[in-house]
Amino acid sequence: MKHRSQYSLLALTISALLNAPAMAEDALATHNGANNDIEKIEVKGFRSGLVKATDLKKDAVGAQDTILAEDIAQFPDLNLAESLQRIPGVTITREGGEGRQISLRGLGPTFTQVQLNGMEALGTSDSPMDNRGNTNTSRAFDFNIFAAELFNQIDVKKSFSADMDEGGIGGTVALRTAKPFDYDGFKGAVNVQAGDNSQTSDTSPRVAFLLSNTWGDFGALVSLAYSNRNTSEQGYNNYRWRYRTTGGSDISELDADTQQAINDNQVRFSRGNRYSQYNADQSRTGATLALQYRPSDTLQFGVDALYGQLDSDRHEYHLQSRGSQSSTNLGCAGPGYLTVNGKDNSICSRLTDLQLNERNEAVYSEWENAAIHSESRHQQATTDVSQVALNMDWQLNADLAMQAYVGHMESKFDTNSAKVYLESFGDMTIDYSQDPFYATNTYNNGYDPTDIDAFKYHEIDLGREQVDNSFDIAKVDFEYALDSFQSIEFGASYKQYENQGTGYQEQTDRLRSQWSDGSVSDVVDPDLVFINHGFDKQSWLSTQVYGTLDKFNIDRHFAFDGEDDNVTEDTLALYAQYNFFADLGDAGELRGNLGVRYYDSDITSKGYVNHEQVSVDGAYSGSLPTLNLAWSVTDNLVLRANAGKNLTRPSLSNLTVSGTVSVEDDVKISSGNPNLKPYESNNYGVAAEYYFDNQTGYIALSYFRKDIDNFIFNQTAYVPYSDTGFSTDLIAGQTTSDGMAVTGGTETQWTRPVNMDDSTFDGWEFALQRDFDFLPAPFNNFGMILNYTHAAGDAVYSVFDNDLGETVAVNKPFLGLSDHTTNITLYYETDNWGARVSMAERSGYLNSVSTERGGTADEDENGYHGTRYWDFSAHYNVSENLKVTIEGVNLSNEREEQYSSSDDRPYNTTESGRTFYVGASYQF
Repeated sequence: MKHRSQYSLLALTISALLNAPAMAEDALATHNGANNDIEKIEVKGFRSGLVKATDLKKDAVGAQDTILAEDIAQFPDLNLAESLQRIPGVTITREGGEGRQISLRGLGPTFTQVQLNGMEALGTSDSPMDNRGNTNTSRAFDFNIFAAELFNQIDVKKSFSADMDEGGIGGTVALRTAKPFDYDGFKGAVNVQAGDNSQTSDTSPRVAFLLSNTWGDFGALVSLAYSNRNTSEQGYNNYRWRYRTTGGSDISELDADTQQAINDNQVRFSRGNRYSQYNADQSRTGATLALQYRPSDTLQFGVDALYGQLDSDRHEYHLQSRGSQSSTNLGCAGPGYLTVNGKDNSICSRLTDLQLNERNEAVYSEWENAAIHSESRHQQATTDVSQVALNMDWQLNADLAMQAYVGHMESKFDTNSAKVYLESFGDMTIDYSQDPFYATNTYNNGYDPTDIDAFKYHEIDLGREQVDNSFDIAKVDFEYALDSFQSIEFGASYKQYENQGTGYQEQTDRLRSQWSDGSVSDVVDPDLVFINHGFDKQSWLSTQVYGTLDKFNIDRHFAFDGEDDNVTEDTLALYAQYNFFADLGDAGELRGNLGVRYYDSDITSKGYVNHEQVSVDGAYSGSLPTLNLAWSVTDNLVLRANAGKNLTRPSLSNLTVSGTVSVEDDVKISSGNPNLKPYESNNYGVAAEYYFDNQTGYIALSYFRKDIDNFIFNQTAYVPYSDTGFSTDLIAGQTTSDGMAVTGGTETQWTRPVNMDDSTFDGWEFALQRDFDFLPAPFNNFGMILNYTHAAGDAVYSVFDNDLGETVAVNKPFLGLSDHTTNITLYYETDNWGARVSMAERSGYLNSVSTERGGTADEDENGYHGTRYWDFSAHYNVSENLKVTIEGVNLSNEREEQYSSSDDRPYNTTESGRTFYVGASYQF
C-alpha cells in the first residue's frame, strides 16, 4: 500500500536539525506503483538538503518545491518567510527588517494557504505603521511569529489536487515540525547565536534546542527556540498629499499665479512631513512536542503540539509638521491650540517660499510659525499561537489504508497603544527636491526642536485591539489499491473556524480642552522628556509615555465596550481521487491523479451597526475538479501538466457585518458583507524539468495561468436606503443638513465589499540549480541556485470618480503582484567549511487601491518600489559535531519605499539596517 511504501521513499528525503536520515512522514501519498528504491545519498551538509529537496520535487505528481532543514539552518534567514523567498515565485513583505508575509506566483498573502502539521493555520500580528495596514485582518499567515528552527520541512505546492484542503488559489505552504522517528534512536542538538544591527546596540541572542529519543515502538521529541532582537526602522514619511487652500495663512510673498493656484485648490502639499523612528524590543518563543507510537507495522498513532509567541515592545518617535486638519502647515492654529513663546492661539503660518514640480506639488517650501509636533508612542503587541493534533495511520488490509486526523488551533493577538503629542511653533524648511523619497527638514531662525521651553502638551491618544482565531478540524482519508498501479482515494473533513475581534478603540484629544482652558497645566514636565539622539539626521525632544500617562492619571488598559465582531465558518468537504501509474516502455513512465472535491460552507457574522447588534447568515457550496500529470520521459526529463479549480475565502474584515450609518449632508453607510462569495479560480500549468546526472541539480521552465472569478473589492454606490437591507430604525426621525427628512427612498452612499468581474493573470518561472562539478578543483566546489519569475495580470476595481460623480470600473494590477522576481545564491562548500551569498530581488507592486479618485482625493492607489536584498552566510566544521557560523542579513541596508498615487508621490521610506550573527551549533 501507498502509505507503507512511502516510508522507504521518504526515508532519505526528510532532514531535520541534526542532518540525520529521516523516517516516514505522517501523511498518505499517492500509490503509483513506481520503483521506490532510490540511490543512497552520501552527500552531506548544505548540498545534502538541496539533493533531497530536488528528489522530492522530481518524484511529486504536482508542481512542488521543498525546503529541508539543511536549507533553513544554513541560509542567513531570520524566519520562515525569508527562507521561502528563495523558492521560485515567492516574494515577501517585511516588518522591522524581517519577513512577515509571502506572496506566491503573483497573488497576495491572503491567497496562500498555510498549514501547520497538516492543519490550516492563521497567525495574526501587526505593523506599527498605519500605511502598512496595522493589524492583519485577512487570512494571510504572518510568518514572523515562528522561529525557523522549529521546522524541518516546508513544501510549497503550486498545483492543487482533490485530496488537499481547498482555500489556496496561489498555492499551499505546508510546514512540518520534526518527529521522533525522523531520527535513529537518541538525538540532540543545540544552536546558539548572538548578533547586532547597525541601527541598534544589543546582542540579539538566539537559542534553539532539540532532544529526541525512541524506545522500541514509542518515540518522543521536544524542541525549543528563543530569540530576542532589538530593531530600529528609521526614515521619512507623510500622511500622503492633499490639495489645500490657505486656511488663513499668509502667502503674500508668493507670486500672484502661485497664490491663485493655492486658493483654487490646485496645489498639493505633503502632510505630516516627519522624521520617524520605530524601535522595537522583539522576543520570539517557540516549542514543539511530538509523540509517536507504532504498536505494529500496520498501525501508528501520533500527537503533535506546537506553541509560538511573538512579543513586541515598541517605542516610536516622530518630529513632524502638523497644520490644521492634520494636513500641511497651511492654516491657523485656531481655538484649542496653545499659546507658545508668547504667541496667541490664533497664530497662522506664513509661507515665504514655494517651489512646485510639473504636477503642481510642493517639493520645496519655507515656513514661518509652522505647527511642529513631537509625537511619542508606546505600543505593546503579543501573539500567542497553540496547536494540538492527533493522527492515526492504519493499514486495514493488504488493499485498504485509513488515516484519521483531529486538531485544534488557537491564535490570540492583543495590542495596546498610547501616544503623547507635544506642540510648538517655529520656522522650518521642507525640501523634497534633493531626494524625493527622503525629504530634508531644516529648522530656521533660532528654532530648536530639543528646547523644552518651546513645547507644550497637546494631545494624548489611546487604543486597544484584540483578535482571536480558532480552528477545529476532524477528517478521515481512505485509499484502496485497485492493483499495483492504481488506487482510489476518498475522504471527508469537517472544519470550524471562528474569528472574534474587538474593534479598535481610540480616545483622542484627551485633556486638550483642560489644557486649553487652563484648568490643567500644559507645561511639559522636564522629568518626563528626553532628547532623542537615535535618529541619524536630527535630534528632538521626545516623551516618556508611561510617566506622562501616570502624571495625568490615565489608564491605558481601558475596558472594551463589548461590541465584538464575530465570524463563524463551518465547512464540510468530501473528495474522491483516482491515482495511477503507467509504464510506457521506451516512452518512459506516466503518473497522475484525477479527482473532484466538494465543499459546503455556512457563515454566521455578528457585529454592531450604530451600537445595535445584528446577525447575518451566509452560505456557499461548489465542486473543484482537478487533474495532475507527470510524465518521466527519461530518467532526466520530467514533463508536467495540471488543470483544476480552487478557491480562496473572503477576508475576515470583509465578512464582518459591522458598519455605520450616518446622516449629514446625505446618508452614508459603510459595512462589511457576510454574503460574499469566495474567489474562484480555474488554474492551468505546464512545466519541463531536466535533472542533471550525479545529483548536481536541475533546470526547469514552467508556465501558469489563473482565471479568477468573484474578485472582491470595496464598492461605493448610490442606492435607495431601502435597498441596503439596513433597518429604517437607524434613520428614523433624522434629517439631512439641508433639512430633508430621511426615508427608505432617500439616496444613500453605500460602501461595502462586493464580488466583481473576472480577472486573469499568467506568468512563467525559470529555475536552475547546479553544482559546478565540471570545473577543475578547487572551483568544482562552487554551485549556484537561480530562479526568475515573471507574472502579469490586472484585476477590476470599482472606484467612485469624484469628477464624474459616478462609480467606474478601473483595471489595475493585482495587489502584491511584482512583475519580476529574481533569486540568486552562489555557494562554495567543502567537507570542512562553506560560504554562501544570496540576492533576493522583486520589482515594485501595488499595496492598495482607493475607493475614490479625482477631485480632492489624496490618492488613487499606493504601493512599493522594487527592492534588492543581499545576505551572506559562512560556516566552519570544528569537528564532526561542532560547527561555528557567521551570517549577514540585508548587507546593503536596502530602502523600503512606499509611494502614494499612480503619480508616484513619496509616502513612506524606511531603512532597517544591516544585521550580523555569529554562532555555534553542537549535535550529539
